[in-house]
Amino acid sequence: MARWDGIDEFIAVGETESFSRAAKRLGISTSHVSREVARLEDRLQVRLLYRTTRHVSLTDAGTTFLERCRRLVDEREDMYAAVSEQDGAPKGHLRLTCSIAYGERYIVPLVNRFAADHPQLAVTIDLSNRVVDLVGEGFDLAIRTGSLHDSRLIATRLASRTRYLCAAPDYVERHGRPQTLDDLARHRCLVGTTDVWHFQADSQLVEFRPQGNWHCNSGFAVVDAALQGLGICQLPDFYVIGHLAAGRLVTLLDGWRPPDEGVWAVYPHRRHLSPKVALLIEYLRDSLEQESSDIPSIARKRHISRVGAS
Repeated sequence: MARWDGIDEFIAVGETESFSRAAKRLGISTSHVSREVARLEDRLQVRLLYRTTRHVSLTDAGTTFLERCRRLVDEREDMYAAVSEQDGAPKGHLRLTCSIAYGERYIVPLVNRFAADHPQLAVTIDLSNRVVDLVGEGFDLAIRTGSLHDSRLIATRLASRTRYLCAAPDYVERHGRPQTLDDLARHRCLVGTTDVWHFQADSQLVEFRPQGNWHCNSGFAVVDAALQGLGICQLPDFYVIGHLAAGRLVTLLDGWRPPDEGVWAVYPHRRHLSPKVALLIEYLRDSLEQESSDIPSIARKRHISRVGAS
């Protein structure tokens, strides 16, 4: 019996806490996963998992063994990658995930170009607004924005994303322009996926909870509502930059600008990053830096100066 037997299955069960999810991740049957893990426990003469009809969890020995197995498998994958990619061309399967709107606007076109340059690489892109469990679901890479919290992951900054507080000129003419955050609290705010807006003046960072009678979890829907003059929105640059440049939206409260957010490449904690992931991260960083460098100047050319103070 090979010494690797059961290791991959055990890691998948330990990370997903489910035999069925582990089987789905590995592309094999649940019965095979269960059998291999049981055989591994027999060989070790140690119980690695607590099993009930509804739940699977690690024993103390299982927790220790899982960490050692992860390091072992990371070394194995690094060894395979070092041999298979000696010619510098990325190979194999790369799985990445990103939010829907940002992915469609920026990441998917860039990854498509990267894949076209590296035909030996198979790519799977999952666009979802949920926070995907990279370790549990077997993803190589995620593109995320804002704050990061999972200690099992490593993050590399790719670019910055600017947010804008803006409204349609028609709304400003009818309701006036807020001069302070207290003024903003009396305006109609269009609330999207976050119920907290952030503002910064000098070194002071302030949280603001928008009030309004309009809510939607789609950034594009928020933009449309703003264009219809329904209220004030705060959104990332890629939603509003074209409308700001064309004068269909105008920026507000420029003394309290939303702080820039980081755009991050996030990947599972490993001692060595696989060459294909490292190469894609470098490509995305170079491309996104070029994309983002032009955005602020475009927006500021068509400022709120089109609408007089009310």
